[in-house]
Amino acid sequence: MRQFVKFGLVGGAGVGVNMAVAVVMNKANGGTANAQDVLFAIPGTDFNVRFTSLVWIVGFLVANLFNFQLNRSWTFQSANRAPWLQEFGPFLLVGSVAAFVGLFLKVALTNPTSPIYLASDWFHEDAGLHSREYWAQLITIVVTMPVNFLVNKLWTFRHVRNRHLARVEEIERTKAA
Repeated sequence: MRQFVKFGLVGGAGVGVNMAVAVVMNKANGGTANAQDVLFAIPGTDFNVRFTSLVWIVGFLVANLFNFQLNRSWTFQSANRAPWLQEFGPFLLVGSVAAFVGLFLKVALTNPTSPIYLASDWFHEDAGLHSREYWAQLITIVVTMPVNFLVNKLWTFRHVRNRHLARVEEIERTKAA
C-alpha cells in the first residue's frame, strides 16, 4: 500500500509535468482552439494525425522519463536495482502501451463524432478551465494510471530486478568457485 501511495504521488507530479507540456505546446500552437489542426493525413485512409495527438505523445514521453526516475529512486528503491537502461526499457514499454491506448481515448474524448466526446455545453476552448483538450488529457492520464502501476510494480521493478539480481549472484558464485 505504501508503494501505491508513493506511486500515486509520483504520478501526481507526473500529471503536472504532462499537463505543463500540454499547456506549453498548445500555447506555442496558438491555443487549444488549434488542437485539432491536422499535422498529416494517414495514407490510404480518411484519417489524420492531429496536433492533439502530438501533444499526447510528447507529454507522455517527458512525464514517463520524469516518473521513471522518481519511481526508480524513491517508490521502488532497492539495493538490487538493475542498470538504468535495463529498467527504463520495460518501464517505457509499459508506458507506451498505456499511451497507445490513451491516445485512442484522448482522440475519442475530443472528436465530435465519438460517442464519448466531451459535450460542448461545458467543454469548449474559450477558457482554460473548460478546455476539452486539457480535460481529455487529464481524464486519459487518470484512466491509464492504475494499469501502469500494476504492470510496472510486477514487471519493471520486481521481475527485471529479480532477474538482474539472479545474474549478479550467479557471477559471484562463479567467481567464488
